[in-house]
Amino acid sequence: METHELKNIIQKPAEKSANHVQAQPRISLCALCVSAISALKEVSTKISRTITAPLLGPLSIIIIAGLLPLSAKASKATPQTASFSATPEVRAFILSMHEQHGFDVTHLTRQFSSIHANAIVLRAIRPAAVPEQQRSWQRYRERFVNERRTRNGVRFWQDHAAELARAEAIYGVPPEIIAAIIGVETEYGRNMGKFSVLEALATLAFDYPPRADFFRSELEQFLLLARENGVNPLDIKGSYAGAIGIPQFMPSSQRRYAVDFDGDNRIDLRQSTADAIGSVARFLHLHGWQAEAPVALPASIEGDPAKLIAAGIKPQTPLHELLQQGVSALGETGQFGARPAALIDLTSPDQPTEYWVGFDNFYVIMRYNRSSFYAMSVFQLATALRAAQGSVTN
Repeated sequence: METHELKNIIQKPAEKSANHVQAQPRISLCALCVSAISALKEVSTKISRTITAPLLGPLSIIIIAGLLPLSAKASKATPQTASFSATPEVRAFILSMHEQHGFDVTHLTRQFSSIHANAIVLRAIRPAAVPEQQRSWQRYRERFVNERRTRNGVRFWQDHAAELARAEAIYGVPPEIIAAIIGVETEYGRNMGKFSVLEALATLAFDYPPRADFFRSELEQFLLLARENGVNPLDIKGSYAGAIGIPQFMPSSQRRYAVDFDGDNRIDLRQSTADAIGSVARFLHLHGWQAEAPVALPASIEGDPAKLIAAGIKPQTPLHELLQQGVSALGETGQFGARPAALIDLTSPDQPTEYWVGFDNFYVIMRYNRSSFYAMSVFQLATALRAAQGSVTN
């Protein structure tokens, strides 16, 4: 998912001024080529009086042919992709930010002139084109539910036990769920992203049509967020999708759900782990988290599951009805029979599909990141953290 507080970010030292270096005249290779050809014409006029035409022709051709590749190379050495400020869509966006929010057009144009479309961002956001990179629950799970994240998660839980307990008391979200989300998002704050958030969001807003409206809205929210916190938007780093901070909130989520949980009168999701913990818990709470309620149960299915899968991942069918339609859920299902549920399929190429029954809390986790793989990884990592933490304290 995504957020962060934008204060206390260290700015890079200013680059040395170009005024410190004496300007030198630049002569393009094309210009040199033209000059050389003109000189050859002059020389040929003089030499033709003493050298026969058949000799001069090949000589001129050889010399000119040697210079033409240089001209071709110069023409191919195109400058860096045009800055965003040069595109009509961005200029219209800048004008709308001025009209709607009072941003200075000149200042905002200067900021957009320093960023360009990022090809790495576009490659990262697009669906995988080769089979070995396509959706696989098995591969996805191995990235997030493993011994390293469990070990580091237990340490995170122990280091921030008081904040996690307070978040549970206020919002009803268990410590292991909060820790697991932060663990999946940034491995407990270790990997918050190195992309320029302004450049990433602008790239997706103006060069990625499938979700241009969403990212254009996030770009707007980001600029508002940076202004509210008195931070230069060019200084903010995050994920390739524009997510920021320890819990990787998108800018709109930062402005809507983040909370000052350490009591210092400011929200800082990049530097304050307490703020990150409280904000994750508040996000889940406001999206309908139910305390002491189930998340998911392992399941199997007799017959064709296509109809149940097509019904979607939002829990709408009482569990007891799913059980009557060929679904078998492991565990004590009696107490959950009336709860809305949905059949979740977790697929891997050349592997049997893994089925689960997901309840409302599973769907709430998906509001953080709209992926059943993501929500199940959070749930299974949380289960591993709870077991490991219990073994440590016992």
